[in-house]
Amino acid sequence: MTNAQNPSAEDSLIARYFKPLATDPGAFGLVDDAAILSSSGDDIVVTTDAVVQGVHYLSTDPSDTIARKALRVNLSDLAAKGAAPAGFVLTLALRSREDAWLRPFADALGEDAKSFGCPLLGGDTVSTPGPQMISITAFGRVPKGQMVGRTGAKPGDRILVTGTIGDAALGLDLLTGGAVATALAADPAAREMLVSRYRVPQPRNVLTQAVRDHATAAMDVSDGLAGDLTKLCAASGVSATVNVASVPLSAAAAGLVARSAICVETLLAGGDDYEVLCTVPPAQSDALIAAGQAVGLAVTAIGTIVAGHEPPCFLDGLGQELVLKRLSYSHF
Repeated sequence: MTNAQNPSAEDSLIARYFKPLATDPGAFGLVDDAAILSSSGDDIVVTTDAVVQGVHYLSTDPSDTIARKALRVNLSDLAAKGAAPAGFVLTLALRSREDAWLRPFADALGEDAKSFGCPLLGGDTVSTPGPQMISITAFGRVPKGQMVGRTGAKPGDRILVTGTIGDAALGLDLLTGGAVATALAADPAAREMLVSRYRVPQPRNVLTQAVRDHATAAMDVSDGLAGDLTKLCAASGVSATVNVASVPLSAAAAGLVARSAICVETLLAGGDDYEVLCTVPPAQSDALIAAGQAVGLAVTAIGTIVAGHEPPCFLDGLGQELVLKRLSYSHF
């Protein structure tokens, strides 16, 4: 789509910032209005996520971190499906086209596209009078019929999750001057870690093969562990029991809970974790945990899938049910 007032403006922007990222032959150097993605006999997995200024990132966030977040939240979806990244298309709605913002954005996007093996295939750039928005649709490849969905969890499966939970929510609270900012005023290392977890997710694509080999159901944790597990259970027609004390926390998060600076619900329902949540038959759970250890990624068992249609039950350290006032972030 071209700018009606200046037909060359969009072409110039694309050529300057994004054409160098279009390394896949199917992108045709971004000179066409479509691309070709070869399936090679695999199923093509498609996922899309948008990040909007003021909703998914702050206006003060550096543009390079915004670029990385926009791509990585989609890569996280592919990881949870057991799909290897194949490429992506980008829609960029800009209020202005300043080089000081676009150059770091494009450079960081190109670096991540290369490191994750997910080249730019095409897209669209538009101007907007409203909040800035970046929408990415990512494509992945998975052997035919082997995508891991949300519907396969069975009673008896163990519930596993990668990494640590709640750090991104704490990072956002810190950036917006919440209780975490005060509690960690004297701990710059913890502050930096939490902010990084919010701004730059770490998609778990290194575990793609293991998820495909062992998981019966999976999804990424984007809106909050409690809410996303509830979605997975509903899709599979099952329920779950979760031992909250087993939910993996970073040292910073655990310290804040111990000091009563935050409640555990903040971590379980905060969102933006972008970890893989999956269910695995008991006989295979150790293999998935070991696969994580082999690539330096902690995978932790936090509960069990049970029969029923009730929402998951979250048990505290004394075995008492923890009643959560909210389960996840909601846009509406």
